[in-house]
Amino acid sequence: MSELTVETTAIPGLLVLRLPLHGDARGWFKENWQREKMLALGLPDFGPVQNNISYNASRGATRGIHAEPWDKFVSLATGRIFGAWVDLREGESFGATFHLEMDPSLAVYVPRGVANSYQALEDHTAYTYLVNAHWRPGVAYPALHLGDETAAIPWPIPLEEAEVSEKDQNNPRLADVTPMAPKKTLIVGALGQLGRALQADFPGADLVDLVEGEGVTRLDLTDAAAVDAWPWHDYAVVLNAAAYTAVDAAETPEGRRDAWAANASAPATLSRLSREHGFTLVHYSSEYVFDGTQPDHVEDEPLTPLGVYAQSKAAGEIAVGLAPRHYLLRTSWVIGAGNNFVRTMKSLADKGVSPSVVADQVGRLTFADELSRATRHLVDAGADFGTYNLSNGGEPMSWAEIAQAVFERCGRSADDVTPVTTADYYADKPGIAPRPLQSVMSLDRIRATGFEPEDALTALDRYLAGQ
Repeated sequence: MSELTVETTAIPGLLVLRLPLHGDARGWFKENWQREKMLALGLPDFGPVQNNISYNASRGATRGIHAEPWDKFVSLATGRIFGAWVDLREGESFGATFHLEMDPSLAVYVPRGVANSYQALEDHTAYTYLVNAHWRPGVAYPALHLGDETAAIPWPIPLEEAEVSEKDQNNPRLADVTPMAPKKTLIVGALGQLGRALQADFPGADLVDLVEGEGVTRLDLTDAAAVDAWPWHDYAVVLNAAAYTAVDAAETPEGRRDAWAANASAPATLSRLSREHGFTLVHYSSEYVFDGTQPDHVEDEPLTPLGVYAQSKAAGEIAVGLAPRHYLLRTSWVIGAGNNFVRTMKSLADKGVSPSVVADQVGRLTFADELSRATRHLVDAGADFGTYNLSNGGEPMSWAEIAQAVFERCGRSADDVTPVTTADYYADKPGIAPRPLQSVMSLDRIRATGFEPEDALTALDRYLAGQ
């Protein structure tokens, strides 16, 4: 009896597992799929949803070479095979091959786009495989001729003596195969300030929003029929940049409904879809989920939302946390394209206006391109799934101090901005949502992944230079 081991191969992501067989005079027993042990040894958590068995009555039965659009975990219940795999994915490894003889003590993890084939070396061979997507009729995928001269697979039984289906006999040669493209990225809320920033770091992503635009398709996540019709299985990553951010309007009956639809119900739908289709869900939340009584918010601080907007964002966080593959980026004071605090202050400075600005709300600006850069980093680095605080770096500042920094960069005096308390600023304004006074978030966890947030004032200088 050997130990469970996982070995890499010449094809990236194709793994060979050696499975301990526990045997006696009656036969043997094996753990064919053991998630905890196999993940610990480096097997991807691919989430199988279907188990299939291919029975081969006679020695010489040969099947393949097929590159299905899902991951597979193949092994044998009885018999022996010669297994062969060819990489048909886009990229430098296209055409790479690997082969070996298998008995029930071996298993192979086959990533999406790597073509799978085998030849039965004994009668009554039962070939079993797990897949992480349900079979669907009409699905097209690349296939390769079993006798392709470039792959040059050394079949133990010559193909002219083997049992091969007519379909497999007519598969194309490697030169005529269209490589399988990787799964795509989808940006939800593509027309917002964060959605626009994400497009720069995720070029080629599919784009959706509540309204159509150039290159943007309409998709309403509250429309069950539209959601059901969308091809979610085509995506590896879904970036949910959509949100309802009108903090004060959320306190109205109509605003309350819209805030909960966008900030809670839609993320819950995406979380469900992530569980069903296996894509990584990236969602963006707000420091408003805290009541602002702590001077430095950490990721696992208990949620204490104050107003309706804050409560809807907290509900969205809880829903997204149910997706096994998720990154939840909690951010603050986002500045990007469109209307925002920095642009407003610049406009007032340019017009000669001297505003009053609250001085007892303290936090850090988050520029949309920095939030996008952090997203790209987490996805590419394969960082642990979960919640990450993200803002620009540097010393915390109040809104008044940020306004003064903008005024100085516009040639005005910082003294032209009058600091006031939140209570005084909103004293004569009804229907105002409560604001957290302390919005500073600890950035230690995202720094531990190798990401260093850019200083907020450095980013502010660059932002104003582009206005």
